[in-house]
Amino acid sequence: MPTTSSSLATTPIRVAVVEDDAACRIALVSALNAAGDMRLLWAVASRAEALAAVARKSAEQPDVLLVDLGLPDGSGLEVIAAARARWPDAAPMVSTIFGDEANVLRAIEAGALGYLLKDVPAQGVVDEVRHLHAGGSPISPMVARKLLLRRQPPVEPAAETDTTLSARETEVLRLVARGHTLDEVAQALGVSRHTVRSFVRRLYAKLQVKTRVEAVHAGVRQGIIDAP
Repeated sequence: MPTTSSSLATTPIRVAVVEDDAACRIALVSALNAAGDMRLLWAVASRAEALAAVARKSAEQPDVLLVDLGLPDGSGLEVIAAARARWPDAAPMVSTIFGDEANVLRAIEAGALGYLLKDVPAQGVVDEVRHLHAGGSPISPMVARKLLLRRQPPVEPAAETDTTLSARETEVLRLVARGHTLDEVAQALGVSRHTVRSFVRRLYAKLQVKTRVEAVHAGVRQGIIDAP
């Protein structure tokens, strides 16, 4: 009997997750488990665990593999390459704080078919998993803009430096301006202290400052946040 479109629609999207940030991993796992059209195969926190999961003989092929790049024991790019080598039909998608051109291009070369920054909430990531599985190539707007600019002939050298704060970086700056500690910011955003420190380093670099006070003054001066 031929397969009908209704029977295809009931086939869950098989998803695997590689994410070292415990808060992000828990949020993703919860959102994926709550989605009626998803089935979580496994969720691990390191490069070694992910490579072992991919190499396991009994491992079921995921339809979508969500991979963080900055893992504690190496790069998520190796996981993407290994998964693509074993499962050519699997669709890897990056979820990371790194939006620089070098990481984006390396991820694409390794086989990534989507690239999201971590300012996308867990439910938004689930929606992008559906988009990817349906044949799309989800990519965060800031990353897409960088790739488009790269294809244009250089006109103004200054255009190569992106100083625009992401939504999550702006929120971190707003909380810092209110006097919250890094631990308090991490708790408010549901991420680890390590992730908050990464956001702080990035917004310092974009604002060209070195201290919390300078960052707040620059944010107020540029109209990014209101004066505390």
